[in-house]
Amino acid sequence: MKVAIVTDWLTTFGGAERVVKEVSNLYPDAPIYTSQYSEKQVDWFKDCDVRTGWLNIFPASFRKLLSPLRAIYFSCLKLDGYDLVISIVCGESKGLRKREGQTHIAYLQGPPTQYYWGMHDYYLQNPGFGKMNWLVRPFFRLFTGIMRKTDFALAQRPDFLFTNSTYSAKECEKYYDRSASVVFPPVNTDKFKMTKEKEGFFFTTSRQVNWKRLDIAVQACIKTGDRLMLIGDGAEHGKLVKLAEGHDNIEFVPVVANVDELVSVVSKAKGCLFPSLEPFGITPIESLSLGAPVIALKAGGALDYIQDGKNGIFFNEQTVESMVKAIAKFKKTKFNPKVVSDSAKKFSYDNFRKEFKKVVNTCIKNLPNS
Repeated sequence: MKVAIVTDWLTTFGGAERVVKEVSNLYPDAPIYTSQYSEKQVDWFKDCDVRTGWLNIFPASFRKLLSPLRAIYFSCLKLDGYDLVISIVCGESKGLRKREGQTHIAYLQGPPTQYYWGMHDYYLQNPGFGKMNWLVRPFFRLFTGIMRKTDFALAQRPDFLFTNSTYSAKECEKYYDRSASVVFPPVNTDKFKMTKEKEGFFFTTSRQVNWKRLDIAVQACIKTGDRLMLIGDGAEHGKLVKLAEGHDNIEFVPVVANVDELVSVVSKAKGCLFPSLEPFGITPIESLSLGAPVIALKAGGALDYIQDGKNGIFFNEQTVESMVKAIAKFKKTKFNPKVVSDSAKKFSYDNFRKEFKKVVNTCIKNLPNS
């Protein structure tokens, strides 16, 4: 079969880009179609055939504003020469119009677009434009009302949906009225090997944006006195730094893109703090692979891999008090580092390739004309 890979954008390092790269490794002859590509910012695809169109004239920083144009772009994208189209979806690339006899499989990198659906009220309260939020809110409310209908319609076009967690699959059924198979995304567990030497610090590795609720982790560690290392950057970085002023136990580290360097930074951590409601979460799996348990919100993707008292501790509410109690429970719990590390193995690159290929083959066999 002739295969094409489609994704919304390739302008940042992240979990979706990692999936695109692994799917490209599975289908090395398949070109990658996307709306925007910045080789300077994402150098993983230098050896791939990446194809863009007219949306690439916009700066990568405009990505948030281009949803309506992306919906048009992907709806008009001509892929007539391919038998199988695999879209790796964060937004609108699921909305391809396929030709007769073509198969379209969409792999959603999370639940239905969160600012239209499950987290709409949160984004409405804080759209992420800082001092301009008051001006953005009425336009955001109008915009999401229109785009919800569009997003729902786009989600009905693929032949098959599959997604990255049980949580995401349930959200697809709730908002798109469609079932989705689950294939966990790839994590470089081979690089994040268990270490015996541990130091007394927690870490987070994350884009520092408002909905990640890293402020909870900072405030909790200020209360408990535990050392916390926050690796990353983002729109909330300044607020987090200000929140941590005068507290030497809170440390900020710039983005570490190189895996080997990241491993050297976090390998001696005693644990990971994960206060976000995330569809999956790569960082917690990396932490588990190191033999470092995770303190996680009892929601979202974490339910697929955290076993309370065995490889981590859950907290029930996105509050400082709830995380402080979880940290206290963490300190009283005796974890077996090997058990913790072994719990991450099923999320390896090899397992992802096997499961992805299996699901794709099953989808093709289940087509009416197969």
